[in-house]
Amino acid sequence: MNPIVTVQEAVTAFADWNEPTDAELDAIEQEMPVIEADIDLLDAYITTLDRTPTELDERRIRRARRKALAARVELANLSAPASGVGA
Repeated sequence: MNPIVTVQEAVTAFADWNEPTDAELDAIEQEMPVIEADIDLLDAYITTLDRTPTELDERRIRRARRKALAARVELANLSAPASGVGA
């Protein structure tokens, strides 16, 4: 009979030194509006999975799509370097 032993590495896989860095947390914070907009869009889609979408459902999906697109554009504008006008 083989004894059951725990694997120490698996137990301590999430040690204190394995936490996200400040830069990673800042990146997540900057992307949070996009993440939340995508969650709203998925929620709108999930609502209509088991039924035919009503006009209100279709408006909710369109609104969620616009919100997700606007959040992505905003994030792209924040991360894009500003180019100078004129030469």
